[in-house]
Amino acid sequence: MTSKPGSPNFGGIFDIDARERKLDELEQARSSERFWANPEEARRLIADANRLKTWVAPWRELAATAEELREWVEVLAVEEDEEIEAQWASDVESLAGGVSGLELRTMLQGEDDHRGALLTIHPGAGGLESQDWAEMLLRMYTRWAERRGCSLKVLDLQHAEEAGIKSAALEIEGDHAYGYLKAENGVHRLVRISPFDSQSRRHTSFASVFVYPVVDDEIEVDIDEADLRVDTFRASGAGGQHVNKTDSAIRITHLPTGIVVSCQQERSQHKNRATAMKMLRAALHRRAMEEREREREALEATKSDNAWANQIRSYVFQPYTMVNDHRTSVKVGDVQKVMDGRIDPFIEAYLKQFGAAGVG
Repeated sequence: MTSKPGSPNFGGIFDIDARERKLDELEQARSSERFWANPEEARRLIADANRLKTWVAPWRELAATAEELREWVEVLAVEEDEEIEAQWASDVESLAGGVSGLELRTMLQGEDDHRGALLTIHPGAGGLESQDWAEMLLRMYTRWAERRGCSLKVLDLQHAEEAGIKSAALEIEGDHAYGYLKAENGVHRLVRISPFDSQSRRHTSFASVFVYPVVDDEIEVDIDEADLRVDTFRASGAGGQHVNKTDSAIRITHLPTGIVVSCQQERSQHKNRATAMKMLRAALHRRAMEEREREREALEATKSDNAWANQIRSYVFQPYTMVNDHRTSVKVGDVQKVMDGRIDPFIEAYLKQFGAAGVG
């Protein structure tokens, strides 16, 4: 039997001792009779405790597994058993994967990384082909969220006349959703033989993806009503009895920054406005973060030039299949697998390479 390591001591790299102490303090505070004297502060402390648990609980499980594997090493040192050794090796591999997952999360230390994500998609120049590409990206992120067990809410979705979409806005809530999805911010390029081209020529299309942290009541974003232009319009739909007969859709333009948000998912103008304001607050908050980290110019350049120079990733369907991330040089040959939401290799490589440098 080959020699096997003892129980790994990986708690230190995750600062688990400090997290456990802080969690114990919060749990003791919750048992106080005056805990709910300040409901807002109580909710904040509960949220902090829940975030700490997402670190402490997985680590405790990994530590227990590591200890069990160490005990099996002692057993196998006395009597070899090929079946048990094979299971041991498999469990060690699983343990390594779990440690790697926690290690990746140590890179999600940005101020907003723990928050939900507000993701918007806009087709670039190219008309029908780009609109179809935007809808393909919408499906890709929907599948990613489903695979990770995230909740997903469509805040705005405007279908194009022939095919594809004009724009989409999604709210994705889950473990560090913004921390992971901020890696997707930028221009995505598609190369394929267009199904809309009768001559079967190869086309290049672009779509932009912008990701913002979902802003809650903890964060103050000052918005002056005088800075807003609010337009109402009739929501588009599939036709028939579901067409909205009133101008319930809302478009809000923040005049100082030029940020535009819209929502038409609800029949109520009041609800659409509330959702649009939520989107605007998230966009303004991210903008402020970018200014603090001196990244505003890069983002504005990306927004204004939705084309070649600012692409972060290329998806090639023909003449070969390849998805290539231009920031990290990660390549995946199975493009259909990527379009089915399996984008984690790109996200992980981005976090490992840029980590704390990413806006968040």
